[in-house]
Amino acid sequence: MRFLFSLSLVASVAVGALASSSSDLKIDVTLPVECDRKTEKGDNIQVHYRGTLASNGKKFDASYDRGTPFSFKLGGGQVIKGWDQGLLDMCIGEKRTLTVPPEYGYGNRGVGPIPAGSTLVFETELIGIKGVPKPESIVTKATSSASSAASEASETAEKVTAKVAEKIASKVEEAAEVVGTLLVDTDDVQDHNEL
Repeated sequence: MRFLFSLSLVASVAVGALASSSSDLKIDVTLPVECDRKTEKGDNIQVHYRGTLASNGKKFDASYDRGTPFSFKLGGGQVIKGWDQGLLDMCIGEKRTLTVPPEYGYGNRGVGPIPAGSTLVFETELIGIKGVPKPESIVTKATSSASSAASEASETAEKVTAKVAEKIASKVEEAAEVVGTLLVDTDDVQDHNEL
């Protein structure tokens, strides 16, 4: 009996761990930007966004379609929890994709075209922070995956170059042997001036 209780307890903890890991807010920075001032709780910000359902990719709303960014006070509970947390520490011009589970979105209630219990995906772009001057130019940062890809490409190019050089050297060596053999063979031939 004690063994079954322990097994049941372990199973509940495992299921709880799985449930909590699948219900975490996911933040992917798709365009990292350098800046001196990032968004903070209490900032009034302007954000462009496109919202889709994770289940089928269907768009349910987009500020881009209206041509006007959405303005709100960050961390003030004016928007879903996924936005209040997912748009913190963001630079003007930065883009992020937020994958918002129901616990950070609308939970088990349906809202307009959004069915109850939906995981939402928002492509976001920070347009401005009230009281913070817009930078003259947006300076993007190289992501670790981009620099890693560039490094891999460079290494691959070096390997290919080394292999090509090795093949060329091998072919030159073979050609030199053939030329050497031809020269040796022609030295052995007597002149035929019989005419």
